[in-house]
Amino acid sequence: MFMSTSLLSAFALFAFVSSITPGPNNTMLLASGVNFGFRRSIPHALGISVGFMVLVISVGLGLGEVFKALPWAYTALRYIGATYLLYLAWKIATSSAMSDDTDGKRKPMTFLAAAVFQWVNPKAWVMALGAITTYTPAEGYFTNVLVIAVVFALVNLPSVCVWAGCGTGLRNVLREPRWLKLFNWSMAGLLVLSLYPMFFLG
Repeated sequence: MFMSTSLLSAFALFAFVSSITPGPNNTMLLASGVNFGFRRSIPHALGISVGFMVLVISVGLGLGEVFKALPWAYTALRYIGATYLLYLAWKIATSSAMSDDTDGKRKPMTFLAAAVFQWVNPKAWVMALGAITTYTPAEGYFTNVLVIAVVFALVNLPSVCVWAGCGTGLRNVLREPRWLKLFNWSMAGLLVLSLYPMFFLG
């Protein structure tokens, strides 16, 4: 049995709010839009949505229970995620000016890298666990897990693309190397700050 229309509407609102608000994915897409433009950031955005959809399905099919049984595994994942986020923050902070990319060596995050990143993204785990535990009816559970995952991906994609679009809109403003450098360091700082809830709020 599919979830009711009212429950689906409530979930869609949850999916939109959690997808559009700041977090590691959106911060990186904003920076990607500034540094690479919207078109080159599309694989990054698609990777986020598809990777997150797979994560939601995995949590719904029992991965969350595995972490309850093996809390050390979840702790290890948190530290791996934190380390990777710090690495990404450093990469963003040390990005060169747009005009310096004459040989095309600078590249945006790939589809696969963005998809895999969801597995170490603390906000993605909170969103996935919240979606499954709060909005998935027990009746017709596995069907509804798939519905939740697909709807989340469909809502998530345009939401994260807004951030890449905003970054693209800032490209002309940030062509001055010193302003771009300040922007990149600011985005790196926000990524580091996004680790605060993971370690200090439980």
